[in-house]
Amino acid sequence: MTSTSATTGASGAASASATACASATTCASDAVGASDAVGPETTTSAPGARVRATARLVAEADGRGGTALPVLAGDGPLALRRTRAVGGEACVTVVGAMSAPLGGDRIALEAAVGPGARLRVGSAAATIALPGRAAGPAHYEIRLTVADGAALHWLPEPLISAHGSELLMTTRVELAPTARLVLREEQILGRTGESPGRLTSRLTVHRAGRPLLDQELAYGPGAPGWDGGAVLGGHRAVGQLLVVDPFCGAQPLAAPRPLTGTAVLTPLTGPAALATAVAPDALHLRRALDAAAAAVG
Repeated sequence: MTSTSATTGASGAASASATACASATTCASDAVGASDAVGPETTTSAPGARVRATARLVAEADGRGGTALPVLAGDGPLALRRTRAVGGEACVTVVGAMSAPLGGDRIALEAAVGPGARLRVGSAAATIALPGRAAGPAHYEIRLTVADGAALHWLPEPLISAHGSELLMTTRVELAPTARLVLREEQILGRTGESPGRLTSRLTVHRAGRPLLDQELAYGPGAPGWDGGAVLGGHRAVGQLLVVDPFCGAQPLAAPRPLTGTAVLTPLTGPAALATAVAPDALHLRRALDAAAAAVG
């Protein structure tokens, strides 16, 4: 498949043995406060110009069985809101404060989860990549760090690639040896009745300093074969769910196995598991990834 190249560092296929467990339930969305501390840097520019923005989030164990958010700093189009906690877990919702990413924008979101902390991050709505007046593609970078004994559920709403847009999206994750991660990515290729823009998405995960997953996907005009039967076969929604949990006691996943007609669950070292799915729309894609979460947890 020329348009979807994926490599899994230190991961096996049929011969690999991994265990994974996950809970992909969403946190309650009732807002109870803006932040424990805020201090965004000023990076937005004049109307019509490119936007430069970096939002930052830090979660730390509070010593009482809960999780504090000493840094919750939105910037530009990325507003961060603390929402109702579930048990000792802190919940944060990313809210779009303006249209982004547009052509030429460079936005980033950084999250660090300290030792023993538990954090769940979602978004209030889908992110829509749109064409802009500035030349060049938009860049959206997510950088996640999870320390020993910490847990991160990264469960945003889908990314929609609108017609005429061009987006380069990268997600980089650094996991400590005993860190736990549930990460979901969903891409919708075009709004209703329109063809998609150009979308390139790369996910890189390191655990204990070693590669766990390095995968790049490309869709839309200029990506060879992306719409062929060997890649998407006419589907317009694609996504994945990555679960890393060294403490899960479930039976190891010994070999790749199908979940539905268009979804498959693959073992990685870690222990970890990666579910990949394509679907006709966002609703069917979410159902497939929820089934993957149930299968490994």
